[in-house]
Amino acid sequence: MSRSSAKRNPVREARIHDEILVDAYGPDEHVMGWYYYLEESLTFPFAARCIAQRATSPLKKGEDVTVLAMAPDEECQHEMFVRVRWQGRRVAVPLAQLAGRHVDAPTRQAIEDWHYWRAQGYEF
Repeated sequence: MSRSSAKRNPVREARIHDEILVDAYGPDEHVMGWYYYLEESLTFPFAARCIAQRATSPLKKGEDVTVLAMAPDEECQHEMFVRVRWQGRRVAVPLAQLAGRHVDAPTRQAIEDWHYWRAQGYEF
């Protein structure tokens, strides 16, 4: 686990530790904690905008998509992916490159929790 210089948020840190990673020991259990937290907290479908271009994704910064569901758990072993509708197809893209648009509070919090965790430099 590496650390970044992003500003720490003690309230968010506590929620992540107490609700997502509680009783999770090691990378495999961290993956499943995050996967189930996101699956339960995100209200699908929801609108999202690409906020960062990635070599592993077809999305361009500023592009709008509809997020349909979590990608299958076997696709999320190193990063959280969601399935989106894009150009008439359903593809999996990293949640880290998306921001929710007009989403409910639990969805917003879950996305922000994931972005925060990644910005802190945590990894599986």
